[in-house]
Amino acid sequence: MELRQLTVLGHEIRASVRPGTEPGPPLLLCNGIGASLDLLQPFVDALDPRIGVVRFDVPGVGGSPNPKLPYNFALLTVGVGAMMTQLGYDEYDVLGISWGGGLAQQIAFQQPRRCRRLVLVSTATGSIMVPAPPSVLRKMVTPQRYRDADYAVQVAAELYGGQMRDRPDDVRRLMHAHSRVGSRRGYLLQLLAGAGWSSLPGLPFIRQPTLILAGDDDPIIPLVNARIMERLIPRARLHVYADGHLGLVTSADTLAPLVADFLRPGGEAL
Repeated sequence: MELRQLTVLGHEIRASVRPGTEPGPPLLLCNGIGASLDLLQPFVDALDPRIGVVRFDVPGVGGSPNPKLPYNFALLTVGVGAMMTQLGYDEYDVLGISWGGGLAQQIAFQQPRRCRRLVLVSTATGSIMVPAPPSVLRKMVTPQRYRDADYAVQVAAELYGGQMRDRPDDVRRLMHAHSRVGSRRGYLLQLLAGAGWSSLPGLPFIRQPTLILAGDDDPIIPLVNARIMERLIPRARLHVYADGHLGLVTSADTLAPLVADFLRPGGEAL
């Protein structure tokens, strides 16, 4: 794995590249709100080494300084394309989790010739979706869970469900042992980037083969949202796993092989 500091559209971006052991498009990972690229390390470790992986911190998160101006998903997609060009990739697969799933959908819309396949994890359609309970949403509007490990443990079961209900203290290791915390302004700008955005009207126009992964106990993104996306995206299939919002990390040993199978030639037919 190689950590890179790139200048993209005038902004400093921290990126990580794990080259694949075989030729082929890399998998670009788009992380959830407030989370640095480090959070998905367990998934990367479990993913077939033949597949290259690119991760990055959006401006204001992790090792990327705050952006100079607010941004939206469309502008961020332009930056992602410029970043991937700078790294030498013309074509790539995209996996987005939670907030990053919105960005991944925008990339599929905006870069249809470059985005080959799409994986959507623990995510929904933006402002038009079946929302989480108000008690959950209130805890999502601040980055406190990234800044205070004790608070993260306190709210882990209610926010993340799945394995966090029985082992909430695991959130210390997952979110605080290695993950880098961004600024409060960076978190706010991420919230604003998704404000008013919805992919719902455009889902029938996503032509990429799409794998949707959703937990059966996800308080933040109710499962019905994944079922809606499966019905509206023409070449989508849904896999429901027994875990919660952080299943891509806590169930990496079972979900990473599933993603790898999907990304292989002919995998969209699985």
